[in-house]
Amino acid sequence: MYSPIKEDLPNSLATVINETLQDPIGDLQLSGRTILKGGTVIDPKNRIEEIKDISILHGRIHQVESDIIPEKGDKVIYCEGLLVVPGLIDMHLHLGDLFDVSSAPIFEAVQDGVTMGLSPGAGNSFMTPALVGAEMDRGLPLNIGVFLGAPNVLGTMLDVEELILLFQGKLDQEIAERKMTRNMLTYKTAPLIVGLKDHMGHYLMPDENFDKIFEITSRAKLIFMSHTQCPSHANRVLELSKGRPVHLAHATAAGCGSHADPVEGMKEVIELCKRDNVSAEFVTTMLREGLGSREGLMMTKQSQQLAFDALSSGVVDVLISDGQNAATMKGFGDTRDNIPALIELAEQGVLTLSDSIATMTSNVSRLIAEKTNNQWWTEEVGHLGVGALANVTIIDKADKMATYTIVNGELVSFENRAIRRGNGAGGWVSKFGMVKRVGVGDLTTHSYEKPAVRS
Repeated sequence: MYSPIKEDLPNSLATVINETLQDPIGDLQLSGRTILKGGTVIDPKNRIEEIKDISILHGRIHQVESDIIPEKGDKVIYCEGLLVVPGLIDMHLHLGDLFDVSSAPIFEAVQDGVTMGLSPGAGNSFMTPALVGAEMDRGLPLNIGVFLGAPNVLGTMLDVEELILLFQGKLDQEIAERKMTRNMLTYKTAPLIVGLKDHMGHYLMPDENFDKIFEITSRAKLIFMSHTQCPSHANRVLELSKGRPVHLAHATAAGCGSHADPVEGMKEVIELCKRDNVSAEFVTTMLREGLGSREGLMMTKQSQQLAFDALSSGVVDVLISDGQNAATMKGFGDTRDNIPALIELAEQGVLTLSDSIATMTSNVSRLIAEKTNNQWWTEEVGHLGVGALANVTIIDKADKMATYTIVNGELVSFENRAIRRGNGAGGWVSKFGMVKRVGVGDLTTHSYEKPAVRS
C-alpha cells in the first residue's frame, strides 16, 4: 500500500536544495481533485461492486471510472484492498443532546466512519437548531440534523395549524413573536429539523397530544420517531397513529426483556413492522456476538435470531447505532459497532455485503426521502453516483474499521483518528436538505451582507 506513496514523496515534500528552500506544493497549480484509487467500490443504489477509481471535485463525486489518470495537482488516496462505500448515515445517533456539543462523541462518530448523524433529542426544545447549529458554524466535521422532543413542540401558544405552518417555513413572523417566542433565532431556525420524537423512556404523552403530533408530522412531512422498547407502548402508538406514518426507533430494544419477555416482545414488534405505515431500525451493537452493550441493553440469542430473520426477509432494512456511550445522553449502542456489524452480517450470511452496506446508506436516504417527500435525500446522499455529495467511508475489512472518512469532499478522519483540518467540513441537515452554515455562530462577530441591487 505504501510503495506508491513512497514513489511520490520527492514531489510532495518541502526541502532545501543547495541552500535554497523548495516548496513543491506552494508552486503547484492544484486541480482541486481528490482521487480515491483502486478500492473496491460498493454502491448499493447504483449496483456497483467492483474495483473502481473515484474522483472528487468541489465537494461532489466527479467521476467513477475503472482507471482515472492522476494529473499534476491532484491529491491521490490509495485504497487498494479497502472497501469504498457511500458515507454512513446514522439516522439515530445521540449527538448534541442536552447541548453536549463540544465533546468527543461528534469526533468519535467520524472516526467510526459516520458522515451524517441525525440526533433524536430527548426533550430538546425549539432552541436546539439554533444552539447546535451555532456549534456547526464554529466548525464540526460531521453532517448533523436533529429530531425535536415531541412534548416540547406542544409547549408554546401555537396551535396545531400554526405548528404545521412553522415547520413548513410559512408561519407569519408576527404570530411567531406573539405566540411562540420573542427570540428571532429560535423561530427562524425551528423548521431546520428532520422530525419529532416520542420518547417513552423519558416522558409519556396523553392520547390527545399524540393525535396532535401525528397531525403535525404527517402534514408537515416530518419523520415521527417513537421510542421502541416496551411492546405495549409501541402498540399504543400504532393505534393512535390511525394509519399515519410511524418510525419505530431501536426496535431491537424490545428483544432485551426490559418491558416484556424478550422473544415474545421481539415477535410482537416485528409484526408491527410489517404494517404499511410503519418503518423501523435495529441497533448495530445488539446484532453483534456480544448481544448488546452492558451500558445499554442486551438481547438474548433467540431474540437476536428473530432480528436476523427480519433483516433477511426485508421487514427491517435500516441500522443505527443509537450511540454514543461517551456522550452525556447515551443510547443503546455505539458507532464503534457500525462497521463491524455491517461486515459480520455479510460474513454470517444474514445479508449480502451490498445489502448490508445499504442499511446505513441508500436504504436510509430512500426512507427519509419517502417520509419527508423530498428527493434531495436520494439524489445527494446515500450513494456514490456522479454529482452526489462526496460523503465517503473507506473501510479496512480486515480490522473492521474506517481507514478514511470523507465528509463533503474533506478528509475528516484517518485510521480511527479525527483530523483537525476536517473541522468545518460538516453541514446542517434538515428535511429540506443541507446548508453549510446556520448563521447563529457568526452573529457575535458579524453578519453576512448581500451586495445592494442596482436599478
